Amino acid sequence: MTSVYDFSAKNIKGEDVALADFSGKALLIVNTASKCGFTPQYKGLQKVYAELQGEGLEILGFPCNQFGKQEQGNETQIAEFCDMNFGVEFPMFSKIEVNGDGAHPLYQHLKNEAPGSLGIKAIKWNFTKFLVNKEGQVVKRYAPTTKPEDIVEDIKKVL
Repeated sequence: MTSVYDFSAKNIKGEDVALADFSGKALLIVNTASKCGFTPQYKGLQKVYAELQGEGLEILGFPCNQFGKQEQGNETQIAEFCDMNFGVEFPMFSKIEVNGDGAHPLYQHLKNEAPGSLGIKAIKWNFTKFLVNKEGQVVKRYAPTTKPEDIVEDIKKVL
């Protein structure tokens, strides 16, 4: 696998989605959770999505329950939470693991391509973000504390 577009994942409805469907678009891939101190970032993610989707950006949300068990809901509950509280319109996927032996292959790839500080590959917490260019190459990794609005300029560079 050499590109993010080589992977597939189940969307929030349980349907298989080839990430090749997003080929030619820039991606911001985020592991999310509904009961996290960073959960309000959904608002910023939706704002960035609304602003830049027309220019070729897709934001892909991957719920994960590996950090403080902050995403215990099922897919229906997660989708309803995102819609009711933040009006999320960007694609959401089924709950996955991002670390350990059960880590989704997409996240294994993302971590290999863009390790965190000190070269550590593990995802530290919810709302870690990966920016992917239109060729499917991982450009940069952002910490959970980095607000979506603060990376708009980086996103525009890959659009």
